[in-house]
Amino acid sequence: MGLPHGFEAVGEALASGSGVTDACAAAGEELARDGGSMAEALESLRVTWTVVREADPSYAAVVALLTAWNETTLGYLLQVSCEDPLTGLASQAHLRTRLAELYRNPGTSSYDLVLCTMPTGDDPSDEPGDHFTRAMRQARMGEMARTVFLRNETIARLGSHSVAVVVLRDERLDRRVHVLRTLLSRLETDAPLTRVRVEGLPACESDALHLLDALVLG
Repeated sequence: MGLPHGFEAVGEALASGSGVTDACAAAGEELARDGGSMAEALESLRVTWTVVREADPSYAAVVALLTAWNETTLGYLLQVSCEDPLTGLASQAHLRTRLAELYRNPGTSSYDLVLCTMPTGDDPSDEPGDHFTRAMRQARMGEMARTVFLRNETIARLGSHSVAVVVLRDERLDRRVHVLRTLLSRLETDAPLTRVRVEGLPACESDALHLLDALVLG
């Protein structure tokens, strides 16, 4: 049918009259993964619609296409960025890189993760789709962590409910964690309290990365 590459499924869905928005979303994801621009995505959708229907794309199709393209592109950018754009904290990708650096050098066993985790379920910021409120709470958690951990500790966003700090295990750690708990409790008088705990790093890098994945999933 002479359709743009990656939009064959969209054309088939248009011809059959079913699953058009799902096909548009899949095309948007694929184009973003291949490095295609938003303009290219829109033009390919327009051409496909014109060939099959001799009309302009529907609003729902455009939204499905661009939402998928945007989310896929943003996901890639967050993976390669050192800083999370919403919170200003280090990104998860940067945290993984930092841990990999530690495991390339001796003495990794002397490092821990300090984890600050928001409760889920009864938290107002846990409403579906309320990503901004959760991000702002994480940003405040990160600010409190920076007042306690003043050296070169990496303070990173971990998932949508946690902040992780890579810290050197020393005689001051317990006291610093206690201070952080106190600061967060004073900050969160109108919200369920954040849980603060220390998580030891595993002996090898692969186990540490698996630990991060498990912490993100909760």
